Amino acid sequence: IRDVAVTGVQTCALPISKRTLVLGLLAAGSLLSAQAQADQLADIKAAGVVKVATFDANPPFGSIDAKTHEIVGYDVDFAKALAKSLGVKLELVATNPANRIPLLQSGKADLIVADITITPERAQVIDFSTPYFVTGQQFLVPAKSPDKLDDYSRARIGAVKGTTGEQALHQRFPQSRVLSYDDIPLALTALRNGNVQAITQDSTILAGLLAQAPDKANFKILPDLLSKEEIGVGVKKGETALLKAVNDELINLEKNGQAAKIYDVWFGPNTPSPQPRAFKIEAR
Repeated sequence: IRDVAVTGVQTCALPISKRTLVLGLLAAGSLLSAQAQADQLADIKAAGVVKVATFDANPPFGSIDAKTHEIVGYDVDFAKALAKSLGVKLELVATNPANRIPLLQSGKADLIVADITITPERAQVIDFSTPYFVTGQQFLVPAKSPDKLDDYSRARIGAVKGTTGEQALHQRFPQSRVLSYDDIPLALTALRNGNVQAITQDSTILAGLLAQAPDKANFKILPDLLSKEEIGVGVKKGETALLKAVNDELINLEKNGQAAKIYDVWFGPNTPSPQPRAFKIEAR
């Protein structure tokens, strides 16, 4: 082995046979690494099933149908469309907000389709599709409570563990007392019992929650937004082929009108919580 100076850079020259062997091993290693990082789409197709983490207690995104006992909702319909586009069966993995990313990282789920907001912090550990839903965080409070968000700056406020609403409360109202719950029905129970003075969640979830509540006349949703939320499909880091397949299908669903139809099923004028669709799924 000898040192050879090339344009001021010290390199190590190997005999031809050894150098060829090293380069070959490096190339093979790079190929294997790339395959290891980008094989999940192939694995899903080989298995014939895609496992999707979704909510089972957050209507209208995901909840248990009282008649069929199956999980249904806006997210579930998108999960079905994604599975169909991949040519595989759909296996739903029920989750709560705090368990979404751990399920994905542990391999117990291939995708997260569970009202998960795209944030810089989450984007460090998982990849996100283009947004397929846009909403905002609001407050649900007793009907006779104040109407301004700032009136709750020192209040006891309920939020769901692992959500951006929980984070937003700490940032905007640092002097408030934030109480965290496993899911939104538990937070509503705390509001009913007087343990908290308000609860926060995506506006659409609150609307669906209130629409199904037998005592809905006792509560109201405040008009002001705590934050704007863009919702995406969660994919394991580095799975570029799978992410592209998800994005392609989301854009296709927008173009063929199916995305708007799914929205109308859960948020349209004939639903318990109607809200106009003020967004489109667009490539980024």
